[in-house]
Amino acid sequence: MDGSSSVPPDHVDGGIRYRGLTQDVQVLPVDYEIEYICRGNRVIVGPKVRKCLPNGTWTDLSQRSRCLLLCPRVWTSLENGRVVSWPLGPPVEGTVLHYSCLPSFILMGRNSTQCNKLGKWDVPKPVCHCKKKLYIGALFPMSGGWPGGQACLPAAQMAMDLVNNRTDILPDYELELIHYDSMCDPGEATKLLYDLLYTEPIKIVLMPGCSSVSTLVAEAARMWNLIVLSYGSSSPALSNRQRFPTFFRTHPSATLHNPTRVQLFQKWKWTKIATIQQTTEVFTSTLDDLEDRVAEAGIEISVRQSFLTDPAVAVKNLKRQDARIIVGLFYETEARKVFCEVYKEKLYGKKYVWFLIGWYADNWFKINDPSINCTVEQMTEAVEGHVTTEIVMLNPETVRGASNLTSQEFLAQLMSKLGGKNPEETGGFQEAPLAYDAVWALALALNKTVGPLKAKGHRLEDFNYNNRAITAEIYRAMNTSSFEGVSGHVVFDAQGSRMAWTLIEQLQGGSYKKIGYYDSTKGNLSWYGNDKWIGSGPPADQTVVIEEFRYLSQKLFVSVSVFAGLGILLGIVCLTFNIYNSNVRYIQNSQPYLNNMTAVGCMMALAAVFPLGIDGLHVHRRQFPVVCQFRLWLLGLGFSLAYGSMFTKIWWVHTVFTKKDDKKDKRKHLEPWKLYATVGVLLSIDILSLMIWQLVDPLHITVEKFTREAPKGDLDVLIQPLLEHCSSEKMNTWLGEWNTKQIMYGLTYILCSVVYGYKGLLLLLGIFLAYETKSISTEKINDHRAVGMAIYNVAVLCMITAPVTMILSSQQDASFAFASLAIVFSVYITLVVLFVPKMRRLITRGEWQSDAQETMKTGSSTNNNDEEKSRQLERENKELQKIIQEVSRKLSLFHRSLYSKYHLYLNICQEGSMIRRCRHFQKYDK
Repeated sequence: MDGSSSVPPDHVDGGIRYRGLTQDVQVLPVDYEIEYICRGNRVIVGPKVRKCLPNGTWTDLSQRSRCLLLCPRVWTSLENGRVVSWPLGPPVEGTVLHYSCLPSFILMGRNSTQCNKLGKWDVPKPVCHCKKKLYIGALFPMSGGWPGGQACLPAAQMAMDLVNNRTDILPDYELELIHYDSMCDPGEATKLLYDLLYTEPIKIVLMPGCSSVSTLVAEAARMWNLIVLSYGSSSPALSNRQRFPTFFRTHPSATLHNPTRVQLFQKWKWTKIATIQQTTEVFTSTLDDLEDRVAEAGIEISVRQSFLTDPAVAVKNLKRQDARIIVGLFYETEARKVFCEVYKEKLYGKKYVWFLIGWYADNWFKINDPSINCTVEQMTEAVEGHVTTEIVMLNPETVRGASNLTSQEFLAQLMSKLGGKNPEETGGFQEAPLAYDAVWALALALNKTVGPLKAKGHRLEDFNYNNRAITAEIYRAMNTSSFEGVSGHVVFDAQGSRMAWTLIEQLQGGSYKKIGYYDSTKGNLSWYGNDKWIGSGPPADQTVVIEEFRYLSQKLFVSVSVFAGLGILLGIVCLTFNIYNSNVRYIQNSQPYLNNMTAVGCMMALAAVFPLGIDGLHVHRRQFPVVCQFRLWLLGLGFSLAYGSMFTKIWWVHTVFTKKDDKKDKRKHLEPWKLYATVGVLLSIDILSLMIWQLVDPLHITVEKFTREAPKGDLDVLIQPLLEHCSSEKMNTWLGEWNTKQIMYGLTYILCSVVYGYKGLLLLLGIFLAYETKSISTEKINDHRAVGMAIYNVAVLCMITAPVTMILSSQQDASFAFASLAIVFSVYITLVVLFVPKMRRLITRGEWQSDAQETMKTGSSTNNNDEEKSRQLERENKELQKIIQEVSRKLSLFHRSLYSKYHLYLNICQEGSMIRRCRHFQKYDK
């Protein structure tokens, strides 16, 4: 086909026009063109004209030319909407149209249609209807104490736009946000709430921000049948369903921090913490909840401080009361004030751990604040190492939730919407995911109510402030919300509060590091193990107090015990001597049985020295009350036997031998049984009182605490000195309410006071009787002067020792030394004074067994003769004394007579007579 081409192979439902040639030509020359023409209402699809090429082919052979039916063009446009055709060109067979509506309009019908072979569209043309608006009244704090609206408002608007563009969520409705700046001020919020409620249009839901504003709004909303959904309220008080029946929040309650804190306290083995709070409801409620939780965990809040605006005094009190683990609850602005004072008081470092709220800006301590006078460097030093607990507000996992966005995609879009603002300087940036999910929670809940409301004959657009049915349906939908949001899984508890994880961070080197997560719903702690401490590890929750008992000096105890042992040995020697020589007349006249009692009492008193020096170093704490009872009984009975015997002697000497002369002779015999009976009475009083004391209120161990002492070299350890005492404190309770048991204690107290009082009177009376009988001489009790001397010593030592020992009771060595040496000295003096002279007399005079045998032979007659002789000598002595007195009187009269004569003669001499004799008299007088 040199230079020509045959007819093209295309077949169309129409004809071909050959330009410049007749129709029956089979071969066409080069550069000739053909044109396709369709019959009827068909239109050409593909190349309409083809040209013969020099190589014998036609142009555009790769594209077919077809005559297709044309569908109605009216489908290619949509009022209040957009139409996209594919492929581009006339709407012929196979063309697909995609429909969409403009904002605020909803597409009624299918969103796409296709032209079929019959030249018709397969579905009816859709229509864009105007959406019904649902208005949400919101209060975003753009300024004030917590300017959270700076980031939360853009996040809410992002969610609103996505919801309104979704056709599967509220397709017939459009959400519109009407918002004001509450400045986080309840007063300002009251005015704005009034404007929202009494200004058209009607709001179906209210969305407040900070806790103080949410409290006001949520309490008032019940009067208008309004659901309240907050995105930034953490006050635990808002969990009160009776007070806030329609309140929900995507921000978890501040009490959600407390289980995490308790978990950390237990992990680091802290049982004592302190708190400091700003006096606002949210922090007070949080602290009340914390107190309940730590009490259940066995942890003590030892210090609780609060302040309104100036934390200086509160921080000083924390320092003074040795607070170590401190939970701080305050807003960011007050946090800077607190830590400026913390720096001044040096309440930071390796011995301290601060727990703060984690929703502060990351650089909160570096912000220039004119209300404090600390530098950034000082603030950075003070806050280093503190731990924060923060509700997880951004899903750490890469999942797509209800909004079809991951948390990172959300952050990227939010940053774009903020226009490049620094997140750390944008209020509410951390809470922005909560605001975003709050809008989605609201949209999904409203979407869930459409069907049930329609079944009841209601519509969302019919809502008004008197329609409780619609409010109840929205409440049910909100209460059952459960979806994945950019802040994590969104679900509400029975009080309308969000349940979430808690993030644990620590400030390390000026920046926050994640050290763990805690899921309070399951009690799971996910720990990274990268916590760092200034010291070797977590500090102690308080100054480590080492209890150290003060024990008696063993050298002192051994030394005194040796003296006591020797004294007991001396008592045994004296007792043996007295018993062995009991038949010797001289010993018999000293009432040996009373002396035996004295020796036994002295040995019992000396035996009390040993339990007096026994303390916790020698016996277990359980056996210590037994030691206390031994002390009491040995000393009591020893005193009664030893002193009682001596007192009885001196008492009967005074009774018998200080009467008038006419009555003395009538008491010829001293009956021994009366002496023994007197000792028995004194001993019985002591035994009875001791038994009552032991039965009603026995002695037990008490521990005295002294001022803590700081050892050298370790500033974080204190020594707590302790000292064990024997005491019966219960007997003092009689001073309180008079019930039966306390009356018994009171009687015991009175009884003990009477016993101690009567012993004191015995000592004083003994001294008096010893003084009164010092000049009496009698063979019936021949050693009463020695007894009197012993009584002097015992009484003086007891009266000095008792008060001094009470004063020195906190000094174990001095108290023991004073009391035990007083016992030892009094016993030694008593034994030496009573028994040594008897030994000496028997040794020097030889009045040993032979004298005793003689005494046994002569019997009582000898004793009676000796007594008669003694009385006869006394009478003769008195008669001689009378004679001597008479002679002395006569001699005195003679001297006076002689003296008068002398003066008379002297006067005569001086008158001049008898001069020679006078001179001689004067010479004699000289």
